[in-house]
Amino acid sequence: MPLEVDFQTAKPVEDYRNYKDSFRHEIVENHYRAMRSNQTVGFVEKMNQKYSFAVPRTKMTIREAFKVLETYVDSSDPDVSLPNMVHMLQTAEGIRRAGHPDWFQLVGLIHDMGKIMFLWGAEEDGQIGTAEGPQWALGGDTWVVGCRIPDCTVFPQFNALNPDMNDERYNTELGMYQQGCGFENLQFAYGHDEYLYRMLVANKTTIPEEGLAMIRYHSCYPWHTGGAYRQFMTEKDQELMKWVLEFNKFDLYTKDQAGLDATVEDLWPYYQSLIEKYFPSSELAW
Repeated sequence: MPLEVDFQTAKPVEDYRNYKDSFRHEIVENHYRAMRSNQTVGFVEKMNQKYSFAVPRTKMTIREAFKVLETYVDSSDPDVSLPNMVHMLQTAEGIRRAGHPDWFQLVGLIHDMGKIMFLWGAEEDGQIGTAEGPQWALGGDTWVVGCRIPDCTVFPQFNALNPDMNDERYNTELGMYQQGCGFENLQFAYGHDEYLYRMLVANKTTIPEEGLAMIRYHSCYPWHTGGAYRQFMTEKDQELMKWVLEFNKFDLYTKDQAGLDATVEDLWPYYQSLIEKYFPSSELAW
């Protein structure tokens, strides 16, 4: 069911996340078919190793990273075909108008910046930075790898394509985990969420735990919206989920194909002040 929204949206809330007949349906369906077919425990472990921050790939500011993402369009999104940079600013501005704390606004600004991985990605790893190329390890709804993929995923018919679902170690309700082990101990289908979470920790951000949870878990719709994975949750996860759901209201329902009401140049000084507040250095390891 749609979240309760207390601000004006560009279209009826029930029309968002249309995975049946959106104007981008073929692109989105192909994305999820490839994502479900390739994202296994082994693949996730490989990507976590590739994107270790023991040896960063480059250093740049958040503003420089924004410029890199100016033309990135997400192939998993059925709602808009705008560059991801526009979506991030729409999210941040919606959070700002709602009067949420400044760190919450900053999360809105940066939450999708992990898609910058396409700079170091390869086609076989699903990390090409165009809407026409494979992006199945950059964006899209995530799920917990290492246990049965729930039926509440989008395109559940593709779950059977995942090799781990034929492996008895990974195709049960608990899989390779323990009851109540906590979300911080789970592994998720790899993408921008996990990369950015680890990047922020490596760069010693002072964004609070609630904000880091928004970044790490915002794409896990089977959990926060579908009701899956309750067997792994702790009391802390219950509280963090409330924050993730509040964030997702803005992440989803501020999308507007019409774009922004202001220019990036007009908006940037305010957000630069938040970056300086919550990061110890302007140049970050990526």
